[in-house]
Formats: sequence, structure tokens, C-alpha cells
Amino acid sequence: MTTSALSHRLNQIEKPFLFFGLLLMILIINYQTLFRYSLSSLTQLASDPSHRVWLSHLIQPETLLNALRAKVGWATWTEELARYIFIWISYLAIPLAILSNSSIRVDLIHNALSLKQRNIVWVAIHLLSLFLTAVFLKMGSAHIAMQLQFPQTTPSLKISYAIPYFILPLAFGLMCIRSLQCLFALRTQLSWRDYGLGAVFALLLLAPAFLTQTSSAASMLFGYFFVFILVGVPIAFALGLASVLTILSTGALPLDYTAQIAFVSIDSFPIMAIPFFIAAGVFMGAGGLSERLLGVADKLVGSLPGGLALASVMTCMFFSAISGSGPATVAAIGAITIPAMTKRGYNTYFSAALVACAGAIGVIIPPSNPFVVYGVSAQASIGKLFIAGILPGLLMGSALMLAAYFISKKQGWRGEPGDRSLRAILRAIYDAKWALLVPVIILGGIYGGIMTPTESAAVAALYGLIIGMFVYKELSWSKLWSATIEAAATSSIIIVLMAMATIFGNIMTIEQIPETVAQYVLSLTESKTIILLLIIALLLVIGVFMEALAAIVIITPVLLPLATSIGINPIHFGVIMVVGLAIGFITPPVGVNLFVASSIAKVGIEKIAKAAFPFLLMMIAVLLVITFVPSISLFLL
Repeated sequence: MTTSALSHRLNQIEKPFLFFGLLLMILIINYQTLFRYSLSSLTQLASDPSHRVWLSHLIQPETLLNALRAKVGWATWTEELARYIFIWISYLAIPLAILSNSSIRVDLIHNALSLKQRNIVWVAIHLLSLFLTAVFLKMGSAHIAMQLQFPQTTPSLKISYAIPYFILPLAFGLMCIRSLQCLFALRTQLSWRDYGLGAVFALLLLAPAFLTQTSSAASMLFGYFFVFILVGVPIAFALGLASVLTILSTGALPLDYTAQIAFVSIDSFPIMAIPFFIAAGVFMGAGGLSERLLGVADKLVGSLPGGLALASVMTCMFFSAISGSGPATVAAIGAITIPAMTKRGYNTYFSAALVACAGAIGVIIPPSNPFVVYGVSAQASIGKLFIAGILPGLLMGSALMLAAYFISKKQGWRGEPGDRSLRAILRAIYDAKWALLVPVIILGGIYGGIMTPTESAAVAALYGLIIGMFVYKELSWSKLWSATIEAAATSSIIIVLMAMATIFGNIMTIEQIPETVAQYVLSLTESKTIILLLIIALLLVIGVFMEALAAIVIITPVLLPLATSIGINPIHFGVIMVVGLAIGFITPPVGVNLFVASSIAKVGIEKIAKAAFPFLLMMIAVLLVITFVPSISLFLL
């Protein structure tokens, strides 16, 4: 085996763990859901007096009840095992993100630099990452040593806590190795002088934490965070670095505590919904469900002016009820509709801009990953947030369709002729039945009291896998491998960001920063309208520079106390926050939907952003309506 082949294999060692780990999680939670539902149904049947007569012909009800009680323990291990696998694959995917430079980051200044300057900055970024991961490697190893010295076992699996916690030294050790690999790769692209400049830059950034002992924790925390963001450090690492350096400088928390937070903060069953919803969307996109959804939308609105444009928006709305992700919606639908619209004579920039904007509905109509993140951060009901997002999502989609209709009519983009009789529509719906059942499974399971959001997400992921592989037969084993790795890698970036944000948030709480911000704003004005407008403006500005999920994790602890102090329902505020930040998906420089649409259409992002301006105005108008008419969000609750 050649050196390059061996190096390539070593760079892939995390992937099998991600593949088998995510699939095993899906199977475990599906088993748990089926077992619990079956046990509950049988117990209810045996306990119901109206069924005792006919049931006694088969088995004595008390005998059945006793047998069922004896089987309760058969599923007690499932949630705990799934949570530990989830934590392991979340951290094991980050070394791959370091190697590919694919973490969520703000690169506005970074992209304005020359190639050599960017590489110098990358040296600093990787050295900072190496410092952070080395700290967590040391703290994680110390925590394992403590677990071995004072053994404790987990409640259900009865294994030593040292086993699940071993992921901390293992994963952060791998992150150190990947950071070193990146540094060695940069050495071949830079002179020793330029390489040294990058190292000096990193040392200058770290120096204040070790030389300054008089700064407040708040100024250190936010000062470091904003500096690291501007430099281009991945947001998760920027949060972690700012927190660790603040602790080292001010002693705001015991440094040993960070390793425990890194584990406990994501040891959460609700958070597990994120990789499952992402997997469901990826499996269904790769499995051919997108084309069938487009067929339904085309039959419904394809004959109107701008018919294909309207069908594109409607298909994004359908797919939003599956994926929970804006970029995933743009990728799955845009790959089909953008080339089709261009072929039928639509302006390419208009086509790409429309799908990019419609993709933002992917995080408003449930299921929604941002709603899951907000629900965990705000300790609000994820189920209620899902319900609250339905009408705002439909309103946003209708507004985009209205704008597309008038623009298309003005440009002379007519609908396509074809059979759009009731029979043809029903046939299209029948062809897409497996895709259209997904929202029924997810929302019906949650609101029917059958499943939790996490369980419904796992069921949806398994359903998408089965339909893609065995019904539509478009999800091959190679596609399944790629889709599973993609889902695990995408979700892990979000999960680890939440872990680092928890450490960051603990320091904010200790320093009473959220209360200070709320008191300051209320001292300026007590007008609910003005405060809401200020919040909206802040969300729109933050959305320009920061990815929505990162923004939710960081600013929810700051803004939620302010919102509740002026009488805003936390569920309604969650909708305002998610819709406001969703608009950031189409505003450069961090408009991820624009980047996805740009790569599909093969045109410049600047012209797509310009073409998106009319849709942007419509989306802001919808945000204002949703903000000042709370009943739109709360009507279905």
C-alpha cells in the first residue's frame, strides 16, 4: 500500500463509526418506540373492563398484566445506550470537520484576504484549535482518572461511567491530531517566515488571558468571542476558546468543570432529534422523494403564470415537513427545479433566488432543527413549537408564491400545459404517497401522544431509508453510506456547538449578563412595540453574519428574559427568533441557502442575492406580521 493510500485511509477512520453509530441509534430508538407503544396498548387493553370478557377466552387479564409488568425492563437500556452512541458520533465527526475545514464559521473578513494571508490566518486558527482541544484532552483524561478512582455505574446499562466519558480524551485527542495534520499541510504552502507570522498571531490572541488579571469576565468572554469570530475561528471553537480563556483569566468556573459540561450538556434525549431529522431529510432526498413531491405541486399550480416557480415553492413547503433544514431543502429541491426553470425560459438568477428563499421555510414548517435547539435552550415544549410554526410557514410560503406569481406575470413566464384534472392530481398524489405520509407520521405521532419528537424523528429516518432503498429503490448502498456520513457530520457540528455554548452560557449566567441586558433595554424604553422592533432588527443583523443555529444557542439566554419581561409568550418568541434568523439564510455573507443555490445554478452569489431582494422584502413583511399578530403562531396551540 502506498503512503498516500495509507494516509487517505487514516483520514477516514472516523467514518465507519459514524455510519454504524447513526444507523444503530435509529434502530434502537425505533425498537424503544415500538416496544413502549405495544406494551402501553396491551396494558390498556388488559386493564379495560369492557375487554375482559372476550380477552378471558384467550388469557386471564391479570396474567397478561403481570406478564407485561415483567417485560417493562426490556427497553430501559435503549435510551441510555442511544444517548451515549449519539455523544460518541457527535464528537467523532468533529475531527473530520477540522480536516475538511467544514465547520460553521464567519468568513467575511477571511474571504477578503489574499490566498497567502488566508493561509497565515489558517495557521493561527489551527493553533488555536490545537490549544482548545489539548485543554479538553487534558480535562477529559483527568475526568476519566477520577471515574476510575471513584467508580460509578450508569443507571440502566450498569457500566462504568468511564466508558461513555472515554469519548472526551479519544475525540479531543483525534482533534489534536487533525489540527496538527492541517498545520503540516499548511507548512508546504507557506515560507517559514509566513508560517511564523501565523504562530505569532495565535500567541498574540492568547496572550491577554495570561497577562491580564483585572478585566471582568463579561468583557473577556464577549471580547474574545467577537475577535475569534472575526478571525474566522469555527463558531463552536470560538465559544469554547472564549470560555476557557475567560476561566483561565478570571476563574469564573473551575476549569475541570468544562469536561463534564462538554459531556452532560448534550447527554439529552430531545437533542437527539436533530441528527434523526437531518438523516430523514438526507435519506429522502437521495431516495427520490423530491421528484414525486414536485409532481404533486406541478399538477396543483403548474398551469398558472410562473407555474414551475410556484410549484418549486410549494415543493419546498412539502419537503420542509420532512427535512427540518433550510440548506437541505434547497439542495434536494433546487437540484431538480433550478435547472428545470432555466430550461423553460425563467431567468437563472430569479430561479436560484426563489428556491434559496423558499428553502428558508424548511426551518419554519415542522419538523425544524432550529425549533429543537431553541426548545432545548429555552426549556420550552418542542411539540408546541412545531405546532406554532405551521401557520407562519404556510404564510411565508404563500407570500413567496404571490411575489413569484406577479414577477412571472410581468416577465411573461407562463404556465405549462398538461392534464391537471382531478384524476391527474389524485394520480400524482398517489405516486407521492410515501413522501406525503412523512409529515403525518411525524406530527401525527407527536400530537397523537404516540411518540416524542425524538422518537418520531427516528421513525421518520428509518421510514425514509426503507422507502428510498426498497420501494423507490433509488437509495443504493453507496448512497446510503454517503447520506449517513453527511447526516452525522452535519448534525455533529450543531451538537458540539451547543456543548461549547453551554459552557459559554454558564459563565453568562454566573455574571448575570442576561438580567443586565434586560434591565438596560427596559431602562431605555418600556414600549413593547419598540423593544420588539429592536429585537427584530438585531435578529436580522445577526442573521447576516451568523448561522441560525449558532445564533439561537448564543442569544436565546440573553433575549428570552427580555422578551418574557414584556409579556411575550416563550413559544411565540421562539417563532419570531427562528423566522427572523431564517431570513439570514438568504443574506450574504453567511447566507448558506444562497451558497447552495449558487453551486446548483453555477452563477455568482452576488447576482442571486440581488434577485432575491423582492422576496427578502416579502419575508421581512411576514416576520413583522407574525411578530405583532401572536395569534398566527399560537392559534393552533
